[in-house]
Amino acid sequence: MNESGELERLYQVQQLDLELDRLSHQEGEIAGELKEARAQQERINNDLEDAEITLESVERQIRRLELDLATSQDQIARNKSEQDKNATNAKLQSQYENVIQQLGERVSDYEEALAPLYERQAALQERARELRTEHRSLRPTLGSLEDADEARVQQLRADGQERRERRRELAAKLEARLVKEYELIRKSKKGIGIVSFEGGRCKGCNVILPTNVQQRAALGRLPAVKCPSCGRFLIKLSE
Repeated sequence: MNESGELERLYQVQQLDLELDRLSHQEGEIAGELKEARAQQERINNDLEDAEITLESVERQIRRLELDLATSQDQIARNKSEQDKNATNAKLQSQYENVIQQLGERVSDYEEALAPLYERQAALQERARELRTEHRSLRPTLGSLEDADEARVQQLRADGQERRERRRELAAKLEARLVKEYELIRKSKKGIGIVSFEGGRCKGCNVILPTNVQQRAALGRLPAVKCPSCGRFLIKLSE
C-alpha cells in the first residue's frame, strides 16, 4: 500500500477506536427502569436498616425497664411477705407500708414509660414487615432487569471484541511509530488523532490551514502532516 493508503488505513483505525469508545460509553449507561429499580431497592434497604436499628434501640429500653419493673414487683412481694411475718407493731407496719408505696409508685412509673415504647415497638415491627414484603415484591422485577442489562453488556462486549480484532489487524499493517504517535495525539485531543480538511479548514479545530500545509497534506505522504493549530494528523479524504 502507498503512503496515502497508510493514512487512510490509520483513519480506519480511528473509526474503529471511536466505535470502541462509543461501545464503552454505552456499556456504562444503565437503562432508566433499572436505575429506578436499583434506587428503589436501595431506599428500601436503607429504610429497613433504619427501622431495625431504631427497633433494636427501643427493645433495649423495653428490656431494661421490664427488668426494673420485675425487680420492683419482686421487692413489693418480698416486703409484703416480710410485713406479714415481721410487722408486729404499728411502727413496723407503717415502715413497710411506706416502702411498699414507694415501690408501687416506681412500678407505676415503669409501666407508664413502657406503654409508649410498646406502641413504638409494634409500629416499627409492622414497618419492618412492610419493607421486607416490598423488598420481596421488587426482587423478581429487579432480577429480570439485571439479566436484561447483563445481556446488553455482553452483546456490547462481543461487538467490541470484533472491532478490537479488526483494529489489531489494521494497525499491524502500519508503521509502529505512526500508530504510536497517533495514539499519543488521540489521547491528548479528546479521542481524535487524525482529521480531514475541507475548504482549507482543519475539521479538528476549524482553523484555516496555510496553503503549503494543505498542499503537503493533500499528497498523503509520510511523515504525516499535522495541523499547525491542534497538532492532529491531516488527511485528504477521497470524494
